[in-house]
Amino acid sequence: MSEDLRRRIRGALLGGAVGDALGAPVEGASLAEIRARFGPEGVRDFAPGRVRPGAITDDTQMTLFTAEGLVLAVRGGAFPEHSGVVRTVHRAYLRWLGTQGEQSRHPSFERTAEGWLCEIPALDERRGPGRTCLSALRSDRMGRTQQPLNASKGCGGVMRIAPVGLGLAIADPFRLGCEIAALTHGHPSGYLAAGVQALVIRELLQGAALPDAIAEGLGELRRRPAHEECLGAIEAALSLAREARPSTAAVESLGKGWLAEEALAIALYCSLVAADFAAGVRLAVNHGGDSDSTGAIAGNLLGARLGEEAIPGAWREAVELRDVIERIAEELYECLVAPGPPAYE
Repeated sequence: MSEDLRRRIRGALLGGAVGDALGAPVEGASLAEIRARFGPEGVRDFAPGRVRPGAITDDTQMTLFTAEGLVLAVRGGAFPEHSGVVRTVHRAYLRWLGTQGEQSRHPSFERTAEGWLCEIPALDERRGPGRTCLSALRSDRMGRTQQPLNASKGCGGVMRIAPVGLGLAIADPFRLGCEIAALTHGHPSGYLAAGVQALVIRELLQGAALPDAIAEGLGELRRRPAHEECLGAIEAALSLAREARPSTAAVESLGKGWLAEEALAIALYCSLVAADFAAGVRLAVNHGGDSDSTGAIAGNLLGARLGEEAIPGAWREAVELRDVIERIAEELYECLVAPGPPAYE
């Protein structure tokens, strides 16, 4: 059991990084432009982008800082107190903000010398950070679901949230996923999509089939105010997955992925219809829009479902920061899975 959990945790984090790196070179390109560059099947392997082939973006950077924030919340005794966990993750994001050459007006900004991720050179580089994440973290206060900083429903909250679902000691990953996403994204669709993703990841980690995991996420989603937009996007993805063979046309009908509910819907659709990990992330990145984020979210889902061995070996070897990702995955396991702190309520 312990090794199965480890392989799923590593799979989720490595899978997200692989999907991120696969989609990064085509982010923002139209499907026609992607096919003109890579052929009729689109991008199928790591390609040159902002950096070298296999390089990650801000999506994976922020996912790693989410994980480090959760680990430090355990080690610092913040569990099981709700606000303490969220504050610790917020400080982790302020450290990430500093790596982007930015300053924050928040009083915690000068007191964030925790963890070890800031020592990693590749995490001390700008890799296309989202404007909403940057502006929210520059603020002098934390965003909350009940006191939002903005009305953004961009995908910057959901693309970084997988570690919340990987912490089995977290009793309510949906709630915590929402609160952590709301640090930067204040529209209900922006943080509810993150709650769904965190709960689906949790269910997959424990061995649930993907349709059952999604059903759990939707059940929780329906209990939340202002859930209709996010629910509609996911239901559209489920309908497409039932009705037709996998297609880029279906992906593009779900949106471009810049918005949280669209990015999640695309990732869920691709994960449902894919024959394997590679097919799923390739489908998730070959569309006109936020290809690295949809690839990252799909990679998180598929990796948690199938385990790290399902990721093609060449991708596992070539993806940037593999050793860092595996180290943080082990820390998550040790701190939030076995033996586990008091459950987050």
